[in-house]
Amino acid sequence: MHASLPEFDMPTEEQVHLAAESFRLLADPTRIKVLWALLQGESSVACLAELAGAAPTAVSQHLAKLRLAGLVKGRREGTFVYYSAADNHVRGLLAQALHHADHVDRGITSGAHAHHPRAE
Repeated sequence: MHASLPEFDMPTEEQVHLAAESFRLLADPTRIKVLWALLQGESSVACLAELAGAAPTAVSQHLAKLRLAGLVKGRREGTFVYYSAADNHVRGLLAQALHHADHVDRGITSGAHAHHPRAE
């Protein structure tokens, strides 16, 4: 049925698996806080830990996983590593997720459009 639609297109298996892995890694409140903070600019583990309300060791472990998934990148300066979001795709993913969560929380239907400053 769907295959007969002229514009129908399915993602490849590799795309599906990589997207699922990204969503799996984003399914953690601390990681969402860390990524959102990194979208505001480069930061150190200590600063991110304070912002996320988590221990620096836990944030460091989260960052390692996010870096392996290509969601964050690190820049070494002496003995310090400063992290940043990998690219604007990360902003889009997080903004859409937070926007959707806000709509669910407020009971806004998909047809209604509300201004949401975090999603811009």
